[in-house]
Amino acid sequence: MLITRYSAVNPPVLLFNGSIVLRIAANESTDFLKSSYRELKISYPKFFKMDNLCKLAFLSAEILLKDAELLTKYPSEEIGMIILNSSSSLETDEKHQESISDRENYFPSPSVFVYTLPNIMTGEIAIRHKIKGENGVFISEKPDAGMIFTLVDELFSRKRVSCCITGWVESYHSRLSSCLMLVENEEKAKTVSQPQEIIIFDPSNLERLFKEDKQDGTYGKA
Repeated sequence: MLITRYSAVNPPVLLFNGSIVLRIAANESTDFLKSSYRELKISYPKFFKMDNLCKLAFLSAEILLKDAELLTKYPSEEIGMIILNSSSSLETDEKHQESISDRENYFPSPSVFVYTLPNIMTGEIAIRHKIKGENGVFISEKPDAGMIFTLVDELFSRKRVSCCITGWVESYHSRLSSCLMLVENEEKAKTVSQPQEIIIFDPSNLERLFKEDKQDGTYGKA
């Protein structure tokens, strides 16, 4: 299997295949995500209803899949997703808890409650890109290359997917970090995706890409 393309979002930069796509100066996480959305000229009004975790996953997938035309290459049922993060949906959980903790001012918001599961982010990506294959979100203290490799390799080995979006998406207050990759079968990837750089999908290359995932935004090619 090959990693045919990859994206990363880490303030102040957004990257595709190691090159900086956009640099955004913003003091708050929410401002950074909204500004990135506008600068990328995406038209998807539902974006503004999402929590920050879903916004980050959505933007990462937009960069990753731009012009990929996956549905012309694979049946939607054969496109999978495996994503890891460390905080689950904790930021939204806290907002929901605040809304129900005061019994005299008890007003839980359905629009907040709907995002109190981390797998909603894969759902948002699936809706946007019409993906119907197996997907899951797993909690890990940090990006775990071995875990990702095992989970994705199992899907391919059991022929449950023909390609898979995988990686790391973490959002908790001021902490934003994502690194997503598209994994395809070698024969299919070489004929339809024509990757500029051939990256074998294995734990060592996953580790390498995650190490590029620096918070200061100094990595990547200008």
